[in-house]
Amino acid sequence: MTQAIDSKTFGKVAVLYGGRSAEREVSLKSGAAVLAALQAAGVDAQGIDVGSDIVQQLAAQRFDRAFIVLHGRGGEDGTIQGLLECAGIPYTGSGVLASALAMDKLRTKQVWHSLGLPTPRHATLVSADDCARVAGELGFPLMVKPSQEGSSIGMAKVHTLAELEQAWHNAHTYDDNVLVEQYISGPEFTVAMLNGEILPPIRLGTSHVFYDYEAKYLANDTHYQIPCGLDAGKEQELRNLTARACAALGVTGWGRADVMQDTQGNFWLLEVNTVPGMTDHSLVPMAAKAVGLDFGQLVLRLLASTLQE
Repeated sequence: MTQAIDSKTFGKVAVLYGGRSAEREVSLKSGAAVLAALQAAGVDAQGIDVGSDIVQQLAAQRFDRAFIVLHGRGGEDGTIQGLLECAGIPYTGSGVLASALAMDKLRTKQVWHSLGLPTPRHATLVSADDCARVAGELGFPLMVKPSQEGSSIGMAKVHTLAELEQAWHNAHTYDDNVLVEQYISGPEFTVAMLNGEILPPIRLGTSHVFYDYEAKYLANDTHYQIPCGLDAGKEQELRNLTARACAALGVTGWGRADVMQDTQGNFWLLEVNTVPGMTDHSLVPMAAKAVGLDFGQLVLRLLASTLQE
């Protein structure tokens, strides 16, 4: 049990947060919470707002391990993981390949398709000229999202060609490749994985058009249902699907899958986050609490996984 580990066993820990991605503000909040929890537990932890000097900082300060709380590009896409591998510093979460793969929503879906895992039909938009063709292939409504962003940044639900073209322009400011997928009408669930264990699913409810950035981090009327309301058989089906989705991508340590359920009761995988949020609105801490882990215990359990490297 992580409670029995002497905090000194971890040595000097770098909490890597901030960064330069579009999710910087969320990462700053997540990182501050993780850093405070580690320090409260007596861990020699130091926060680093990751910038262009990160190589020099890691080399100069001789860290024993790293807790990655970077969201989005530069932190969740395999790049910081590769740097830490080269530096010989154990770190939390998935390795280089799984991190890069899960960050790319398009290639994630391609892997799932190849294994027969359910994910909505999709297409990519490289230019505005693709919009009419894709609308004809998939029909409306559609979800539009940058292929390599998180926190619902750049996402939109569209019902017409004009809306699709505008949404493409908006998403294209974040990513050259824009993913378009069929909209699944029904409840949304999020399911966390912690060191191979699938935590209780959470059903999400929002007054917004979909579970967007504001609903995730700012709104006070977002509803989180845990237990999720599914019968035992369907909940187990959802847990099993999440385990298969994470295994297909090679996700280790922790992660969180987002899943829709259609009106026939079928589940559809949307994406997996390999460095989920750790703010006061975040979902992994909620799921951990449901199995008796408070925030401090969750953080220590994640850090303890680096001792196995």
